[in-house]
Amino acid sequence: MTRRTPALLLALLLTLATLAGLPATSPAAAQPQLQSQLQSQIQARAERVTGPFRDGRGITVVSAEQVGGRQWRLVVRTAALARPVRVAVLLPRGYAASDRRYPVLHLLHGTSGGATDWIEQGGVVAATRTLPLVVVMPDGGYDGNGGSWWTDWVDQDTPLGTARWETFHVEQLVPWIDDNLRTVRARHGRAIAGLSQGGFGAFSYAARHPDRFVSAASFSGAPDIARNPLARTAGAAVVGAIMGGLNGVQPFAAFGDPVTNAVVWQGHNPADLVTNLRHTDLHLWTANGLPGEHEEQVPDPGAVAIETITHLSTLFFAQAADAAGVRYRLTNQGPGTHTWPYWSRYLRAYLPRMLRAMAERRSRPATVQHRAIERTWSQWGWRVATRRTAEHAFTALRGADRGGFTLVGGAAVVRTPRVHRPRAAYAVRYRGGSGPARVRADAQGRVEVHVRPDRSRTARNSEVHVALQPM
Repeated sequence: MTRRTPALLLALLLTLATLAGLPATSPAAAQPQLQSQLQSQIQARAERVTGPFRDGRGITVVSAEQVGGRQWRLVVRTAALARPVRVAVLLPRGYAASDRRYPVLHLLHGTSGGATDWIEQGGVVAATRTLPLVVVMPDGGYDGNGGSWWTDWVDQDTPLGTARWETFHVEQLVPWIDDNLRTVRARHGRAIAGLSQGGFGAFSYAARHPDRFVSAASFSGAPDIARNPLARTAGAAVVGAIMGGLNGVQPFAAFGDPVTNAVVWQGHNPADLVTNLRHTDLHLWTANGLPGEHEEQVPDPGAVAIETITHLSTLFFAQAADAAGVRYRLTNQGPGTHTWPYWSRYLRAYLPRMLRAMAERRSRPATVQHRAIERTWSQWGWRVATRRTAEHAFTALRGADRGGFTLVGGAAVVRTPRVHRPRAAYAVRYRGGSGPARVRADAQGRVEVHVRPDRSRTARNSEVHVALQPM
């Protein structure tokens, strides 16, 4: 029986091939051809089920439905979230017939929204009908609840279970889209925008990952929930009300207590991270909450109140950007409320500006400046691994280029991008700290420096200037 097993398997495969409508051939010639034909059939069946979308990057495709010629409505699963979520994808016209690559807009919804909001209420299909653009619209919450606030929650033990939304949206979904569609797989081909809570999310993701998105837009968003004292008070109240009242979890599950975990709020707040956005094309739209041209009757009091709050938040962000010398474009609508007619208009106004920024093919900045609260973080090819015990505290790189950098915020191991001569030796000079006097680049041209601030300085206020000189 053992010797006959391969022959029996081959006979079975030939039978299956015949039933499937494949031509039968002799056993000697059939095996490679049969394997290829069966694989083609499996591939064709998979494409009928999930279109161009395949599992990967931690994402499993549960279902995929094509709606018309441009839309795909997906349900995906990831270990980063407790439940499957939806992702709507809008392709450009002629996508299937072309071989070109397209830029991508990641477009986020607001509180109590979902992946199809921009399709069903925001007019995105018509707005992008003639544009060479892929639009990706993910869920930012479950079943239209209060939403995730676009972050990995501090509290992972709520009744809603695992909630690592930023991990899903940025670390998984962004590269997964690039893997499955013909996109421009680079920063200059990727933008992010959102309305209301999604406007906060768009600016937060852009500020925390500026090497991912060349352009960002906030439509009636809340880009300051923690920097300005009034924004801090309003932010804590609004986030707490949404988390407790709409999500049914403890009020500060997303960012932690706004007093004892203030650094977590700051580390996700666009206004506190505004210097990270120095090389990002920034656009903000806001109205003042008074009835505007789209209100034919007495407006919804909620739409008035929320727009008033987001209006102030937007102006507070602008103040922070002005103080830091960061450029942005603010469109103050004047009278207007927190409703779809305004957001649809803002999207239509943003799209040509976004495409112009993409067409500039902005390169990586000559010098890098970035701050973050994680123990270990990477940006623009630089990697900082701190040596602190606190889970969250700010560290920063300033003036980072191939000639050196300034490290702010305590001891760390800093690794450069691949900008040095592989395996070359470099002398290292320090001001305000110490470390090895000599380092050697690895085979990829990266230099790693262990930096320690002077003991006379507290970690929070320490600055160590490091210079690298070829030997």
